[in-house]
Amino acid sequence: MRRFLAAMAMLATALPAAAQTTSVPFGVVNHDAAAPVEITADSFTVSQRQERAVFAGNVVVGQGEMRLSADRITVEYSAAEGEETGRIGRMVASGGVTLVSGSEAAEAERAVYSIDDGIIRLEGNVLLTQGRNALSGEVIVIDLANGSARIEGRVKTIFRTGGTE
Repeated sequence: MRRFLAAMAMLATALPAAAQTTSVPFGVVNHDAAAPVEITADSFTVSQRQERAVFAGNVVVGQGEMRLSADRITVEYSAAEGEETGRIGRMVASGGVTLVSGSEAAEAERAVYSIDDGIIRLEGNVLLTQGRNALSGEVIVIDLANGSARIEGRVKTIFRTGGTE
């Protein structure tokens, strides 16, 4: 009984810290952020002056094994002098955002993908599924270079340990 109480006390003190931030693996390790980016959408608007392009309606972005879909994605780019097209710096996705990499998927209200850093930040009602397991929180930050993810805010986890549900 004493061991049980000690274990419960340790668990109780560990839970508040886990509720703030949780780290988990995510997707394909060593994602190639330099790989070509393919975007499909129902409509496309570009502003050379603002160095941005807006894709709207059933937007799907593919890069390597990763897929990002949303209602709207704004691509921010910068063109060096003399170049006709710019280099993508970041993408901002909103509305029904879904990110799939390997066997994992994440859903959120908004996502910002910083291509140079290889970091994707998903915000708002985030749900991460890994097979039969699920994690949710307010924000998830995914580092594509090392295949890791950090969930911030109030974190809830459901681990399926086998057997029947």
